[in-house]
Amino acid sequence: MSEKNLEARLDELETRIAFQDDLINTLSDQIAAQEQDIRELWEAKRQLKKDLNDVAPSWIRKESEEEPPPHY
Repeated sequence: MSEKNLEARLDELETRIAFQDDLINTLSDQIAAQEQDIRELWEAKRQLKKDLNDVAPSWIRKESEEEPPPHY
């Protein structure tokens, strides 16, 4: 192979690596942002569940609070 050909291939590989590095960094940033969004959604869900329980407690009693069935 000629020196020009090797140089052109090396330039092409360096360009590809630069684009791949940029893509990897972009994807990594996106994953980090999505992870933060998921954490915030879980916290919002937890808070909504707590608020719902505070406003309207369940009508289903715990087993220890249930009255025994009547005896006929």
